[in-house]
Amino acid sequence: MFFHRHFARLALLLMVVSAVFGGLLMRWTASGWGGRLGPPEQQQRAELERSIREAQEVVVENYVAETPPDQLTKAAIQGMLRVLDPHSNFFDSKEFQEMRTEQHSRFYGIGVSIARRHDRVYILATIENTPAARAGLRAGDAIIKVDDEPATDWTTRQVLEKVRGERGEPVSITVERLGVPKPLTFSIVRDAVPLPSIRTAFIARPGIGYIALSGGFNTTTEDELRRAMNELTAQGMQSLLLDLRGNPGGLLPQAVSVADMFLRRDQKIVAVRGRQGYSGEEAREYRAKNTAPFEKPVVVLIDRNSASASEIVSGALQDHDRALIVGEPSFGKGLVQRVFELSFGAGLTLTTAKYYTPSGRCIQRSYTSGLLYAYYAHQSPEETPTGEAVATDAGRTVYGGGGITPDIIVKPQTFSAVQSRLSDATFAFARHLAAGLVPELVNYRIERTDYRHQLRDSDFPITDKVVAAFREFLKTDAGFATLESAVTPNLDFVRNQIRQHLATAAYGTEAGFRVQLMTDPQFLRAIESVPQAVELAQRAWLATGTGQRR
Repeated sequence: MFFHRHFARLALLLMVVSAVFGGLLMRWTASGWGGRLGPPEQQQRAELERSIREAQEVVVENYVAETPPDQLTKAAIQGMLRVLDPHSNFFDSKEFQEMRTEQHSRFYGIGVSIARRHDRVYILATIENTPAARAGLRAGDAIIKVDDEPATDWTTRQVLEKVRGERGEPVSITVERLGVPKPLTFSIVRDAVPLPSIRTAFIARPGIGYIALSGGFNTTTEDELRRAMNELTAQGMQSLLLDLRGNPGGLLPQAVSVADMFLRRDQKIVAVRGRQGYSGEEAREYRAKNTAPFEKPVVVLIDRNSASASEIVSGALQDHDRALIVGEPSFGKGLVQRVFELSFGAGLTLTTAKYYTPSGRCIQRSYTSGLLYAYYAHQSPEETPTGEAVATDAGRTVYGGGGITPDIIVKPQTFSAVQSRLSDATFAFARHLAAGLVPELVNYRIERTDYRHQLRDSDFPITDKVVAAFREFLKTDAGFATLESAVTPNLDFVRNQIRQHLATAAYGTEAGFRVQLMTDPQFLRAIESVPQAVELAQRAWLATGTGQRR
């Protein structure tokens, strides 16, 4: 029986491999990529089809458990693709549609940011002009039911899967709100929710603009960035911090367009090279076409989650000495995926080439171990680069070997186990503050979210009185009582967390993110690096033989 089960699994995999390969082969042939099958190939195909039919019979008659065919098929295809590389992927019809939708900078849902905190899933913020905001959901609401299904034990992902859906379909959300005696139920009709590339843009310091391009490279990325840069320039921006941390990549044309905004005409942006002798993906170079690039100093922030299109931009700007790179070595995803539309609405992304920076560095890091966990977990960034050394336009040494190594390596902000628990406690306390339930601090009550408010240093000061009230709150909550002794050693952390939660509830996620940045070591180091970026910008223009223009 073991042999039969083992053979069934193998046969099923062969069946799916054959189906996928056959489908692609037919598409390639129809596209003029291949020729007709000769008699030997036809005979081999007939034999394979007979083997597949026999394998199907063995699976149906002998396998120990009943598993939906669609699950078996999907798992088999995924297993086949994983043998190739970590980024080739198969999407069922629903997943493929979601991927296409996100590439257009939107998805369908209700417009909330949620997370599980301590005991249940909470709404952290609502997004302006979305169904959730219009219906009256608020930051701090605890989700207890979705469509009358109890949700108190659900994970964040389970709630997300339930609230997202088709445009125009209703969903019922029941929440507990502090200060309101009974649960509140909201019937909300799903609609398009914006998914912008740029999450925030503001003047971080006098003359220093900051843009967080963290939402992926989608169809609107270039327009969003150009608009943000124009607005900051009008506010007196003399240098730019471009934050690509956490940006997973996206559309190649958008990455090229973003890099083009900073480079001189005809400077190389990226090279794409396929397998030698394979005509499916021809070698191609992308060069800047801009005759009036942004010439002010630039600092680019990256981390281990900056990938693909983010690495194309940061690599091009580094190789041409156009930006100083600060943060952690990037992820190292330099594989080009081509999207194939399959039958029944499914899709396949298949690696067809690799990306190379202007200096010839391959962005992709090794995946030869074949272990997905090891690949995605990624080792901690080394303090000393170990890849191949190459020179930039101005003669600076940069390193290849996969990913982009920053000019200045700065470790990210990390939370200890105690701080993670304190973060939950500060969130719970901020809910009480925002609801006006903390005696003598009712002035912290938040009636509604004002998305248009520009956060000021004077907003929500975390005074000694607030900290004292937090200590008392910990003592009265059995889940947090043991944390009272941890407040003093983590006082700055506690103050920042309480203010961040309040700013998010009062003014939206952008305001809360700005508070978080104030203690971010990579962000603070980037600001300190602006003088070096000024010098680098001057060297970059000198290296082109034109000098810096005014």
